[in-house]
Amino acid sequence: MTDSAIARAEALDALDSVLPYHRRDFLAGILSDDDVETLRHLANEGIGENSLRALSSDLSYLEAWCQAATGVPLPWPAPEALLLKFVAHHLWDPARRETDPAHGMPEDVAAALKDAGLLRANGPHAPSTVRRRLSSWATLTGWRGLKGKFNAPGLRSALKLAVRASPRPRKRKSAKAVTADVLAALLQACAGERLVDVRDRALLLVAFASGGRRRSEVAALRIEQLVEQDPVPADPKDAQTPRLPCLSINLSRTKTTDSDDDASVLLIGRPVTALKEWLERALIVEGSVFRAIDRWGHLERRALTPQAVNLILKRRVAVAGLDPMLFSAHGLRSGYLTETARRGIPLSEAMQQSQHKSIAQASRYYNDAERQLGRAARLIV
Repeated sequence: MTDSAIARAEALDALDSVLPYHRRDFLAGILSDDDVETLRHLANEGIGENSLRALSSDLSYLEAWCQAATGVPLPWPAPEALLLKFVAHHLWDPARRETDPAHGMPEDVAAALKDAGLLRANGPHAPSTVRRRLSSWATLTGWRGLKGKFNAPGLRSALKLAVRASPRPRKRKSAKAVTADVLAALLQACAGERLVDVRDRALLLVAFASGGRRRSEVAALRIEQLVEQDPVPADPKDAQTPRLPCLSINLSRTKTTDSDDDASVLLIGRPVTALKEWLERALIVEGSVFRAIDRWGHLERRALTPQAVNLILKRRVAVAGLDPMLFSAHGLRSGYLTETARRGIPLSEAMQQSQHKSIAQASRYYNDAERQLGRAARLIV
């Protein structure tokens, strides 16, 4: 390793909470000094760990791809021709590739990326992956105080045509939604009294009932975000009905909110009871809410990672006799909106809890539920 690479590796030590230590030397060999300084600047600006981790991964890929495709480091700002080359190398038609070997990513470029462990698939990339990397590229360009050509008409047109030619169907993050019936099966799968059962029940109920919180938000949840509220009536239209416990969760910064938004969601009833039972059993009074439990059932101080949240859900799915391949933690989010649609809850009310900013994104789940329950697909049954 060169002296400059060693210096970059040492600089990356400051990001050890975001970037895996075992990849430090690898990244130091790919990234430039300016790249490392940009990442450190973003970390100091308080960008979320998951966002910074994704930006670091995308930047490493872009640098390696540019070196392999052009023989020179990634230029800042990138010329429009390079952006178009990136699209052409990653979104292409396999059928045309059979008759035109020059179509798509060249073999030597693909080989270099595979040797670096940055490319696994042989076919074209998913359009969502290409869009994400272009978005990261644009973000990093902006943070350097530069303006790129990411909104150039030629690039937008090329991206649109390439996506249309791509044979990949759009896939959901979770093939199936964790709706109320699935959630009930998962809760039954962790109905025991072991500490891990109490934790998993609280985690599933809180994640679902708080609007389908993302796994990163569940993992990052802290006691300081929980605010006790006055009990509320079970029936909002009848003040005489029994009172239910109520908590609010201050979301702070999420994928769709800023720390200044002061966004919050409510927990009412059973999720509150389950959460309080977990906190009391685990003797948690500060810090992370959901924490790791070792194989002997001992509570650890470290918080769950987003990946652990996903694994917990999949493990409970398997215990419930369902297929773990069909479910992921994002199924709690899609399941929440699907369930609100089934119960006739207005979209605007559901979005207040889910904190979706895009009506188009949230309404997709509503539209799916309405089609399944409607008459249009039942003309011949």
